[in-house]
Amino acid sequence: MRYAFSTLGVPGMPIPDVVQLAADTGYQGVELRAHPEEPVHPGIPVRERAAVAGEFERAGVEILTVCGYARVAAADDERVSEEIDELLRLARDLGAPYVRVFPGGGDQDPAVADATAARRLGAAAETAAGLGVRILLETHDSHRTGAAVSRVLGPVGHKHAGALWDVLHPWLAGEDPATTHAALAPFLGYVQVKDVASAEDHTPVALGTGVLPLAECLATLTEETWLCWEYEKRWHPQVAELPRLLAPGREYLENLA
Repeated sequence: MRYAFSTLGVPGMPIPDVVQLAADTGYQGVELRAHPEEPVHPGIPVRERAAVAGEFERAGVEILTVCGYARVAAADDERVSEEIDELLRLARDLGAPYVRVFPGGGDQDPAVADATAARRLGAAAETAAGLGVRILLETHDSHRTGAAVSRVLGPVGHKHAGALWDVLHPWLAGEDPATTHAALAPFLGYVQVKDVASAEDHTPVALGTGVLPLAECLATLTEETWLCWEYEKRWHPQVAELPRLLAPGREYLENLA
């Protein structure tokens, strides 16, 4: 397997430091949180995008994903399609193969949310194909299970629209890893791993020290799968610093794989 970590775990860290951290700790890739409070987001100019891509290329570290916050099932939001387009073009400029989006269906009727998400993803997949990028819908919020995400991606039926399996949310919804994988397998891009204190307390902890069934999740995957550690320090500033946890975390995943 190949290993990445999310910059959600090192909020605001300058890109040269992120790249060096990945190289020093044995990670082959990095998932970039694309938000204005981070160094990389859709508002940065082309020259800056090229500089970021160059930093990663020189170190032999891949930019795995541009993690955006577009909500493809959101009701009556004309901005969503434009936001997705900006994320796709940022990924193309950085050489990233994936863009992450959220469902964001809220409390809508599930059938309506499914249809809205499928429509937006279908249109975005055509753009993504032209840019050489794949857009991934994460198991999250209104569509937290593999079954829910597959309800959207099945009708889309486009190879440039796929799934991102965040292992926390299906588990919280009561869907076991084998069932999640079976639903997502036709669409799967990669897997976000993490660990938390308990089902009620989602404070991030070092991999293998919490309650998530990581061994069961990894048992469903192939050797070619990317695993990305999403350590949510941005939302939990009191937790341990990620850099010192990275090498032991990778070793833990390697032992499970």
